[in-house]
Amino acid sequence: MNAVAVAPRALVVLAGLPGAGKTTLLAGVDTGGAPVVVLDSDQVRGYLRGVFPAALPYRFYRPLVHLAHRARILWFAVTTSGLLLVHEPSTRPTTRAGLVLVGLVALRPRHFLWLDASPEQALSGQLQRGRLIRSRSFTRHVRRAARLRERLTGGRAPRGWQALTVLTRDDRLRLSVTRSGYAGG
Repeated sequence: MNAVAVAPRALVVLAGLPGAGKTTLLAGVDTGGAPVVVLDSDQVRGYLRGVFPAALPYRFYRPLVHLAHRARILWFAVTTSGLLLVHEPSTRPTTRAGLVLVGLVALRPRHFLWLDASPEQALSGQLQRGRLIRSRSFTRHVRRAARLRERLTGGRAPRGWQALTVLTRDDRLRLSVTRSGYAGG
């Protein structure tokens, strides 16, 4: 179990390639009883799947899922008082910058968790869950993640993030909420 120290109101983003295992890791996260809001785009996708006709392919409402997910992140960052744990691939620099901005607006400390998985592992994860993303999109994620991974595995947090933790697919996650912030993270 990988224990990560976070501040009580932290914006914690779990990032990594699509299929890396972020949703699986979130499902087993231990917060030690601390109040936490977990936001995963699959929550929005599942809701909208029930709203739209079953025959409507996901590709037609995918942009709405992403827009609603990001709106929820902003809403909960501003309106909740506890820990906020967000699932977002964050391979795109503008996505990371947007999340930093959300953290700044909401006066939240920012902790970036990177779930390190090879492209092959991530593709295998997509196959296991039965949901492949388009190959061009996956290739873009892989290209951007390769540049980011070098920085992260070197121990350097992305610009605007106050703390960084790199995880592997074998790790289990325990968030330890501490007043002092990130010691041991």
